[in-house]
Amino acid sequence: MDTAALAWSPGAASQPPPGLGVKLGSLVLLLLLPLACGLAPLWCFRQPPDPRSPMLSLVSCFSGGVFMGTFLLDLLPDYLDSIAAALEGLRITLQFPLPEFILAMGFFLVLVLEQATLAQRELAEPPEESRALLLPNGSIQAAAPGAPGGSPVPGGPGALRAGALALALALHAVLEGLALGLREGEAAALRVLLALLLHKGAVAFGLSLELLRSRLRPPAVASCLVLLALMSPLGVGVGTALAAGAGPRQRLCRAVLEGLAAGTFLFVTFLEILPQELGVPRNRIPKVILILAGFALVSAILFVKG
Repeated sequence: MDTAALAWSPGAASQPPPGLGVKLGSLVLLLLLPLACGLAPLWCFRQPPDPRSPMLSLVSCFSGGVFMGTFLLDLLPDYLDSIAAALEGLRITLQFPLPEFILAMGFFLVLVLEQATLAQRELAEPPEESRALLLPNGSIQAAAPGAPGGSPVPGGPGALRAGALALALALHAVLEGLALGLREGEAAALRVLLALLLHKGAVAFGLSLELLRSRLRPPAVASCLVLLALMSPLGVGVGTALAAGAGPRQRLCRAVLEGLAAGTFLFVTFLEILPQELGVPRNRIPKVILILAGFALVSAILFVKG
């Protein structure tokens, strides 16, 4: 074993880990941007507009292209290299496809979380008495008839359903922030940060609209938005702390979390953003162009930084 690698020196300890500056800046951006996008409907609209507006839909398509490029060209290759190196460092040989299994577990974690939340809302309100409203990220908010625009009647179960929706999105945001915190290097962290900023801004805006449609009071809407905004920075902080580990077991733990976070990106891209946006028969060509533009942006960044 190389004893020089184990030696401690004050100069070496003072060196910040790669990408730390970007991650610290992302804590502020991922906190302020979702708050600004979420509070915009409270400030700008007396009657909240349609959350499926064409502009919001086009922005969501662009973020879908960014997510697809980030997952396929950045997160997935780095994760596979990371877990292969971690297993090799521990001298573990497996016949079972563990890296792909971990990726699938990240996908199923978000799937189970979202579907469990939807099942609880369906129990509280029979399906025949509700209709589905889609957020920009594909989450569903049930609205009962009987109030203008199909909004829930005040005093009904709308507040409970809205709280469950906000909690599900908040837990989802932790995993997304974790993907950023675990990145090594400034360029890699910037690519993930771009994808998250686009996505979280659209999600916060759509969540705010749906909470207003549920007849929640502005302080309650603001509380849900604050919860959502805090979760991504929390995930970034946890991921950054775990990324500092240098031992073989720490590297394996970090690789496992990278796989779970990559599975989150897989879910968001292919089960939330793209199916919901492309399933609406409007602006199909502009949507495809923006998806390709988002993917091309990530490809160009990777090409230049490579």
